[in-house]
Amino acid sequence: MLNQDAFLKRLDAIMQYYDVSASAMADKIGVQRSSISHLLTGRNKPSLEFVMKVVDAFPEVNLYWLLQGDGEFPTRKKETATLFTTPEEPMSKETASPPEAKNPKVLEAYVKQVERIVIFYTDGSFQSYSEIKD
Repeated sequence: MLNQDAFLKRLDAIMQYYDVSASAMADKIGVQRSSISHLLTGRNKPSLEFVMKVVDAFPEVNLYWLLQGDGEFPTRKKETATLFTTPEEPMSKETASPPEAKNPKVLEAYVKQVERIVIFYTDGSFQSYSEIKD
């Protein structure tokens, strides 16, 4: 049988680890914000669907840890999403540019244009910036 108080402590640990509010967590796992609120106040018990959504949305959460407290949290190092990533290995000059880079027509094929930039905030809102054409 699920110990609801212990489950809520583990759910709170997940929210603190990922630094998300209850409403941001609801958005991330795809449930209504009231669902999280009702769980946290003790009004409702977590459904299996809710538990599975948490486990699917947060890869470091172990199902047995969330339900029973068995195992560890996090199960592995937290993966943070970054806007800009660096390659695992530094690129050599040979791989940094195409071999035909001296030919301007071939180089045009490798140039990418930015269509838009979207910034996501922790409160669930976002801002989108599109390319301005002259």
